[in-house]
Amino acid sequence: MHRENTRRVMVGNVPVGGGAPISIQSMTNTKTEDVEATVAQIKELTAAGCQIIRCAVPTMEAAKALKEIKKQISIPLVADIHFDYRLAIAAIENGADKIRINPGNIGDSDKIRAVVEKAIEYHIPIRVGVNSGSLEKDLIEKYGGVTAEGLVESALDKIHIVESFGLKDIVVSIKSSDVMMCIKAHELIAEKTDCPVHVGITEAGPVESGMIKSSVGLGVILNHGVGDTIRVSLTGEPVLEVRTARKILSALGLRKNGVEVVSCPTCGRTQIDLINLATEVEKMVEAYDYDIRVAVMGCVVNGPGEAREADLGVAGGRGEGLLFKHGEIVRKMPETELLGALKEELDQWKE
Repeated sequence: MHRENTRRVMVGNVPVGGGAPISIQSMTNTKTEDVEATVAQIKELTAAGCQIIRCAVPTMEAAKALKEIKKQISIPLVADIHFDYRLAIAAIENGADKIRINPGNIGDSDKIRAVVEKAIEYHIPIRVGVNSGSLEKDLIEKYGGVTAEGLVESALDKIHIVESFGLKDIVVSIKSSDVMMCIKAHELIAEKTDCPVHVGITEAGPVESGMIKSSVGLGVILNHGVGDTIRVSLTGEPVLEVRTARKILSALGLRKNGVEVVSCPTCGRTQIDLINLATEVEKMVEAYDYDIRVAVMGCVVNGPGEAREADLGVAGGRGEGLLFKHGEIVRKMPETELLGALKEELDQWKE
């Protein structure tokens, strides 16, 4: 099922599925009971481009804290529930825009029904699904281990359970830390349901390896037309998840991502602190929403020509630098003034 043809589900004011733009999610790592810290982190994530935020709800105190958190944030909030169906009900009553549950660990059918009926009453969707670490034992035995086919069967069963109680606003997730298994599972499930799909490589790992695994896995899945909302799972600061997700979507041409920074690899000709300059430029351009390409080059001889396709760029070496537009040199200046000159150009830029 291509994302253009999945069901449209509303998570707060953010449409998911039915051809809506792919939305970026992250999850807080604060104690949800700590309203001040949680709100501060959500605001930071919102500024970075997060569109839907998920918070863990392990206690009744956390469920009740959602009410105050909701008053102070501007993006939809998803309550993440494990095991206790009463927490799911309390989270809905305290303003959650969506809840994430695994019906298999919520309890018997009466408890699942109670949660689903509360979601219907409050007109909010439920995200159901499975990951490779929680696949049911009978499916592991049936398929001879954790497999893409087993993950799909488990997820479809959970969709059926929720639908049987009358809810159609369902988002499904089907995650694995095994990139190739995750890709295959998404290919399979896209053929079997029209539920919008939340995509991620679960437990992707520390920042560097996690970014690589997520970029490869999400890149393939999204490029196949599957995926309506995404989270990059990293063992690091949540804001890095959002920035990585934005770059993945931008690289795939699936969304405008503001200013794109390109830079040459360092080589023997480099006579400038290119790594630091490129890092500073990337931080600086986050404040601009232009759909342009900025190049940071380490060679004043070849830099402007090699970056001819860039809209704007800088190149430096031996203490001096060049500012250029579309491959043509505009100004020459001391290397120390490059960053300021680039900012000045961006401040005056008109698309």
